[in-house]
Amino acid sequence: MAKLILIRHGQSLWNAENKFTGWVDVPLGEQGRAEATIASCKLKDYRVRVCFTSLLFRAIETAIIILTEVEDICDGRIPIIKHQADDEDWHGWDKYKGDPEQQLPVYLTAKLDERYYGELQGLNKAETAVKFGQEQVQLWRRSYTVAPPGGESLADTVKRTVPFFCDRILQHLITGDNILVVAHGNSLRAIIKHLENLSEEEIVNVELGTAIPIVYDIDAYGQIANKVILN
Repeated sequence: MAKLILIRHGQSLWNAENKFTGWVDVPLGEQGRAEATIASCKLKDYRVRVCFTSLLFRAIETAIIILTEVEDICDGRIPIIKHQADDEDWHGWDKYKGDPEQQLPVYLTAKLDERYYGELQGLNKAETAVKFGQEQVQLWRRSYTVAPPGGESLADTVKRTVPFFCDRILQHLITGDNILVVAHGNSLRAIIKHLENLSEEEIVNVELGTAIPIVYDIDAYGQIANKVILN
């Protein structure tokens, strides 16, 4: 029985300012780093073999804090950031291999990036609601199929995130590896929708707090045997 640990990144500087963030690479604030440290302590009795995170720094920073604040989580291994083989911008220079038995690979991928908020990115949510109306902004934020201007809907996020989960992450789980996934509210909701077989109406009501671990027991068939939220 493998463990799948899903964690939304800690509070970023723009989360604190109530701004739409999306693909803007905003770092964690002081509170976000503290939240990541607390999450690490909550996971002290778990052992992770592989980690996946997005390309955005707030998720990467959260993952590294979690993996290094409490050493036992890595089971004696050193977290090593790995570039994806299909990342064309990396030009194939990821030649370092090292000793796999002493490393915990941290794979970065844009497939786990936050939902793209298009023209709303950088805008204050409350001010945007005044400008466009609360009902319209709520539709952009919580509808499954309606995208903000120039951005992605949650359905769009599901289309890029779930195939990656099935092709890469689920394969590790089926072979028994404990996996940590540190990503974003919407990319994680996409995974949760798939894992828990939630309807479009059900997933829009799912809220994820920052840096709160959700732990699933996954059997050899890729099915959920148990779920615990470490509040």
